[in-house]
Amino acid sequence: MAGTEPTPALSTRDLTIRFGGHVAVNAVTADFYPGTLTVIVGPNGAGKTTYFNLVSGQLAATSGRVLLRGEDITRAGPARRTRLGIGRAFQLTNLFPHLTVAENVRLAVQSRAGIGMRMLSLWSGHREVIARADHYLERVALAPRRGSYVGTLSHGDQRKLEVAILLALEPDVLMFDEPTAGMSVDEVPVVLDLIHQVKAERKRTVLLVEHKMDVVRALADRIVVLHNGTLVADGQPAEVMRSKIVQEAYLGSPETV
Repeated sequence: MAGTEPTPALSTRDLTIRFGGHVAVNAVTADFYPGTLTVIVGPNGAGKTTYFNLVSGQLAATSGRVLLRGEDITRAGPARRTRLGIGRAFQLTNLFPHLTVAENVRLAVQSRAGIGMRMLSLWSGHREVIARADHYLERVALAPRRGSYVGTLSHGDQRKLEVAILLALEPDVLMFDEPTAGMSVDEVPVVLDLIHQVKAERKRTVLLVEHKMDVVRALADRIVVLHNGTLVADGQPAEVMRSKIVQEAYLGSPETV
């Protein structure tokens, strides 16, 4: 039907979590659509990462709902949410330091392909798996380190490897929590260019927690602002950044925004 609103790829409805008497995320309702990159900002302690944890299933909501393509997944665990199409970079916690760079990405490709867990020594027979893994390593400029053990990588290279693993899972919804944190100036452009490429495809839904305003300006189609766990602003970047309350309380003074 003409004029019908598109179905959100991801939605939260009154999503709330309490830790004792503290409300960390307070009744957040938002829709996220395919082809849109939304940056979530706010001061330290605003609830940004906690909100991510609720969406990806790392935390169970006290109340409210999480919907994926209209399906209620509130009670689904993180593994099921990954299978359903939510991919999140977990700030290094999902890397296997005693495996090589290539082996880490191959595990993700295997999982996505549904091949099942096989001995690493048998992977040589899965040329397509190896080729796909190499493709993602090239995208993050890690092909020269494919044989290195993850534990020997710099922090920046480990963050790039995380992005490669996330892309290899081919999720419909990609979630990045400060993807350039801890990276050197030289390493940042590789990851930002990758996110630009994903955005340019206009196929996936991207959520990004970020505090660097130059990154926000470069990437955001939309900005959501959280404060004390509550959604206080949601809209086009220019509109949100012009808001006096956002400039003063969340994004810095007008001169720095």
